[in-house]
Amino acid sequence: MRDYTIVTAANPKSPVSEAFRILRTNIQFANVDHVMKKILFTSAGVNEGKSSTVANLATAMAQANKNILIVDADLRKPTQHKIFNLNNSQGLSITLVEDVPFMKYVCKTEQAGLDVLTSGPIPPNPAELLGSKRMKQVLMLASEIYDMVLVDSPPTVAVTDSSILAQAVDGVVLVLASGEVNKEFALQAKERLEKVGAKIIGTVLNKVEIKSKGYNYYYHYYAEKNRDTLMVK
Repeated sequence: MRDYTIVTAANPKSPVSEAFRILRTNIQFANVDHVMKKILFTSAGVNEGKSSTVANLATAMAQANKNILIVDADLRKPTQHKIFNLNNSQGLSITLVEDVPFMKYVCKTEQAGLDVLTSGPIPPNPAELLGSKRMKQVLMLASEIYDMVLVDSPPTVAVTDSSILAQAVDGVVLVLASGEVNKEFALQAKERLEKVGAKIIGTVLNKVEIKSKGYNYYYHYYAEKNRDTLMVK
């Protein structure tokens, strides 16, 4: 059974939690000329840790007294309701189909200041819903209510969903699993996002084991020319 422990909540003093706080700060200053409030998280392939990255980062942001909303826009294989142990019988897919106010389906979490809009039932036409005017409206309204909106989306190479959503947000973070992701997949994901005009503000390099003396966790942080890489296990 998969472990959905949110490290930033369970062990906020760990080096992994500190790494997410660094990522939090990096995103905050990713573009000093334009406030980024809607950030999309995607990956090249499956099982690269994008959903857990979103959950941990959102928790770190909420711990800094920010009001954060996670939108689970992975309408094919949603995960956020599992991570936060939430009911997913209603959610984003319902508000997009029935034009119901999205706040009706927003769920509170145990972390103060952190809410989640779960995916809702998996629809037969995810790409069409995510590319709708209603989806853009939901994200825009959410950004007016919350300090930051983090969007969890499907892998970029597998389907077009993330490329569609990338046009409705302020920035994109690409999550890659070290030692697992295919290099060609990673390059293809980057090219697909750039082709639709997505602003890639950074890359999270996940599952990297770089030992820090005295700790059970491993992390490393690197930044160069606004291309930010966070390595966590």
